[in-house]
Amino acid sequence: MPAVLYNQLIKNQNYSQNEQNILNALEEILITRDVKTVFQPIVSLLDGNIFGYEALSRGPQGSMLERPDNLFAAAEKFNKLWELEFLCRSKAFTRLKGLAKDKMLFINVDPNIINDERFKKGATLEMLPTYDIDVSNIIFEITEKNSIDDYKSFRKVLDHYTSQGYKIAIDDTGSGYSGLKLLAETRPQFIKIDMDLVRNIDKDVLKQALMKAFQEFSIVTNMKIIAEGIETIDELNTLIQIGITYGQGYLLQRPAPEFLEINPLIKDNILQKNKEKKQEAFHTPLTMPIGEISRRDPGFPEQVTGCTVLDYFSKNPSLMGIPLLQGDVPVGLLMKNKFLAHLATQYGVAVYMNRSVGSLMDNNALIVDYDMPLEQVSKLAIARYEDSLYDYIIVTQKGKYYGVITVRQLLEKTTQLEINRAKHSNPLSGLPGNILIEEKLHQVIESGEPYSVLYFDLDNFKAYNDIYGFDNGDKILCMTAQIIQSQLKDAKMTDVFVGHIGGDDFIAVLRNVDIVSLCQTIIDYFDVRIRGFYTEIDQKLGYIVAKNRHGVEENFPIVSLSIAVVTSSGKKIRNPADIGEAASAVKKKCKLVWRSCYCID
Repeated sequence: MPAVLYNQLIKNQNYSQNEQNILNALEEILITRDVKTVFQPIVSLLDGNIFGYEALSRGPQGSMLERPDNLFAAAEKFNKLWELEFLCRSKAFTRLKGLAKDKMLFINVDPNIINDERFKKGATLEMLPTYDIDVSNIIFEITEKNSIDDYKSFRKVLDHYTSQGYKIAIDDTGSGYSGLKLLAETRPQFIKIDMDLVRNIDKDVLKQALMKAFQEFSIVTNMKIIAEGIETIDELNTLIQIGITYGQGYLLQRPAPEFLEINPLIKDNILQKNKEKKQEAFHTPLTMPIGEISRRDPGFPEQVTGCTVLDYFSKNPSLMGIPLLQGDVPVGLLMKNKFLAHLATQYGVAVYMNRSVGSLMDNNALIVDYDMPLEQVSKLAIARYEDSLYDYIIVTQKGKYYGVITVRQLLEKTTQLEINRAKHSNPLSGLPGNILIEEKLHQVIESGEPYSVLYFDLDNFKAYNDIYGFDNGDKILCMTAQIIQSQLKDAKMTDVFVGHIGGDDFIAVLRNVDIVSLCQTIIDYFDVRIRGFYTEIDQKLGYIVAKNRHGVEENFPIVSLSIAVVTSSGKKIRNPADIGEAASAVKKKCKLVWRSCYCID
């Protein structure tokens, strides 16, 4: 029986016999304890591990009270809410022997019973030792089916339970003003975001903005976000990108009588997307593949009829286009506005509703490969004719259809990368600073693959600054950064990272290459260009006269470049500090040479 009809039924006094039947069925459930408990996992969106399970209750299969909304509505109607919730809770606890000790259990609680004396007396707390459950593993999930009149008193009651070690989660946050008020007044440890905000969040920028606001709010308040109702891989990936901590939904796992793990493929996807997200910190529009931000919209065969297309657009109002395929290969694009414009013509509906829309598609749609950098795609996108400027961009992988990109996504991601890089970059060289450097070192260490770290240091640089001034010194630093970057680029190496530690210290992290040739080339370019920063007289002398650290005048040679190289081969490196320690030893060898040089450990 639909919930709406059921609610009308129990409120209508003309159906007294039906009400009696429902009451009889409810009392039978309470007497026989005929409630089925299922568990749905709540998953970390950081590593794919199970954080906990929500206990969900169902009435007898095939009965009028099988659906939980019908069951609890009846209990509330006939003042049996405490009895039903206590039964559901005790049934859930009996199943917890198979639950790992580090997993949380979410118990749904109607706010109406919070003030019930039987609840206040600690009936739940008394049950826990019987089932060997720690109070710190219990989370009361407040489901606001009815409005709360006295938030102040309600808050005091919740504080009473949190002081005992329980945690509080607020369900369906974002579903209305009352839910937000409950959140503000109760200050829970967990916020469960209503599934309506999660549905199609990958295609709805407004929902994304709201979710980002909740995420920022959670950081400030130290509350954890749980996104409910995740049903598609794109919804999951969007939530990971936003930074949501936990998720729940059919995509991750359906409710079941057992404590199920999530699908290994879904867990792999979570790990991969988090890895890509970390990698974004090192990306620029020149290096980030377009495929990493593409949206996995479905493709349609070229022969699809106008009727099917119209129905698809009607059910997905936020979508503005569809890719058309021959098999797995994209052959064109049909944008919604152009399709509707054809239907609006005199005979459009008659002609296209039951015929293929292939003749309406754009055969020259922009189709790019997964690995094409954002910047290159941006140039291709804006080079299109004005009437196609905002059309979708189709992405392929190994020649097959993969997904689409909107111009808005392209601009937003490009801007985000530029902002992120600027935020963590050295203001002089524009190279990544210490936060990104340390993250990169952690990344290569954890990868387990061979790598080399090059530390660049300028010798006699302080003396140069003292004589020629900081402006000229800054120009040398920029020149050094430019030489390092250009030589690594000319070597056509992939997965290379260049950072500016600070002052005259730079770093490069790269996979195994011909280090000797690379270092020598960088030194040769540096030694030629550095002379241009001195006067002709100083160039001929080969030194400048400046005071040393003790205030005594001394001859300082022309600035030279030392490169200390640390490789991963044959070493037990556990963290960036180990790399720094190894580099320090190599630097000492470089300092013994009074010219540009490199030393490899």
